Amino acid sequence: MGNCGENAYLCKNSKKRLMEFYGDYAAKTDAKGRVFLPAAFRRVLETEGCCQRFVLRADLFQQCLQLYPEELWKQRVRQLHAGMNPWNGNHQALLRSYMSGIEIVELDKSGRLLLTKRKMDAAAITDDVRFMGMLDHIEIWNNEVLDQHLNGMTTTGMDLQELMSDERVREK
Repeated sequence: MGNCGENAYLCKNSKKRLMEFYGDYAAKTDAKGRVFLPAAFRRVLETEGCCQRFVLRADLFQQCLQLYPEELWKQRVRQLHAGMNPWNGNHQALLRSYMSGIEIVELDKSGRLLLTKRKMDAAAITDDVRFMGMLDHIEIWNNEVLDQHLNGMTTTGMDLQELMSDERVREK
């Protein structure tokens, strides 16, 4: 699946554009906790010549899992670490907490990920799961939990209007 070099998360044709994952896909885990990464996401990885190694962690804000291409994760962690003081105990505790529980996972030859029991429990995943493309990473949800979350969002239109009216967002 390509070279896992420093810029593996970038498109091979453009050093400025990140891989982008779009879509909402249903899947099922098997008895061992393996689940097929949706074909649309595998195609993005193949097209971009990226490796099949990922960092899997529980989301900080929602009851789901986050799946990052490994090199993008490394970039994010380096960015976080650069803003921290190594002599500040609170910064070290924050980094330790953030890094705890991550797992490096790889796709098998069939295109499946292994979700450990610990990760499945963290996201209340049983057998029906949903993969949500979130541009630079993928979320993995319990199907029912995601439906409840999406149905509970009653202000999406207003929130987007407020966000997009912010000049800082429009300038990017």
